[in-house]
Amino acid sequence: MKSLFLAAATACTLAGAAFADDHKADLVTVIASADAQSQLMGMVLTMQAVQQGATAHILLCGPAADIALKDAPASATAPQPPQGMSPRGLMQAIIEKTPTKAEVCAIYLPGKGLDASALIEGVTPAKPDEMAKRLLGENTRILSF
Repeated sequence: MKSLFLAAATACTLAGAAFADDHKADLVTVIASADAQSQLMGMVLTMQAVQQGATAHILLCGPAADIALKDAPASATAPQPPQGMSPRGLMQAIIEKTPTKAEVCAIYLPGKGLDASALIEGVTPAKPDEMAKRLLGENTRILSF
């Protein structure tokens, strides 16, 4: 009986590990806040999730999308405590070092009278149909700042 229990427990553990590997979370981080600390915390948690095996996607809307502009406001590039990282600096590191994609809301650029050439490298305008599909994904977790 004891060996049957151990065999069942081992099988459940192995099945659980296999399930976890096949069903890693897809993270969508939506940042709309104008607050630099909120923007940075969104980036910190996104980076941590990616380092723990999640796939991630960043969607910047409203004032937060300003961090993706080549001519970004100082709040987007100013170092924040405790590590001296800026929201834009960490976003760029995430884009460069991971397969994470960053986009601005589809209405952001037209609302500012700009086009995609105003964005830094690695950031593109979102396509609403694709973003909706991503948000509705079975394994999707959404962080909103």
